[in-house]
Amino acid sequence: MDTLLIIKTGTKIDSLQDFPGDYEDWIAASMDWPQTQTKVVDIQAGDPLPAPGDVVGVVITGSGSMVTEEAPWIQQTADWLARAVSAGVPILGICFGHQILAHALGGRVDWNPRGIEVGTVEVRLHGEAAEDPLFSVLPGRFYGQVSHSQSVVALPPGARALGESDMEAHQGFVVNGCAWGVQFHPEFDERITPHYVMYYRDRLAEQGRQIDGLLANIRPTPESSRVLRRFGEWLKTPR
Repeated sequence: MDTLLIIKTGTKIDSLQDFPGDYEDWIAASMDWPQTQTKVVDIQAGDPLPAPGDVVGVVITGSGSMVTEEAPWIQQTADWLARAVSAGVPILGICFGHQILAHALGGRVDWNPRGIEVGTVEVRLHGEAAEDPLFSVLPGRFYGQVSHSQSVVALPPGARALGESDMEAHQGFVVNGCAWGVQFHPEFDERITPHYVMYYRDRLAEQGRQIDGLLANIRPTPESSRVLRRFGEWLKTPR
């Protein structure tokens, strides 16, 4: 087994400080990937990215940052991702990771025109997801945990949309047969998501959203976590 690269683009919110782990830990655990074979690069802290050919696969975490901020580290990461996709390196971007991957490949990221999507939502897959190496392990409809205010509003050239939700047109996409983005958080569970609902509470109230209803709707989402487990299995499979 070779090294899995996790590009850490952010950290969990303050109210989760007593909750064990962070994005990279939850991701590796859901993938059943050994810590000794995992390299975490904290890109905002200035950690250098390895050569794309030195890793067997890449996962990009979520972040409190926005792709539209155009910070130097964001563009640095986007440039690296574009090279990695061209080289055929398997990549999975989650939430912000999904957005920066789309940006890197020529898609467009902006504020979600439908507002903040947070809580547990139903994700509906498109028919072609049944033939996708990752998404084929998911049912046609499943629940996922979400927390984002920006979205991929236009997919990169050549990308195929794989799913949607009521507030998000692009819950998943694939490009080049090796790079996937998921707007939902397969590494989150029903203990984590309420913290993100409360994080957005003031902005949700401004939008006339019912916070109590969002909290009451949060539920376990075991189906969505299959994406991470499947990505780990796919990386271990000779191709």
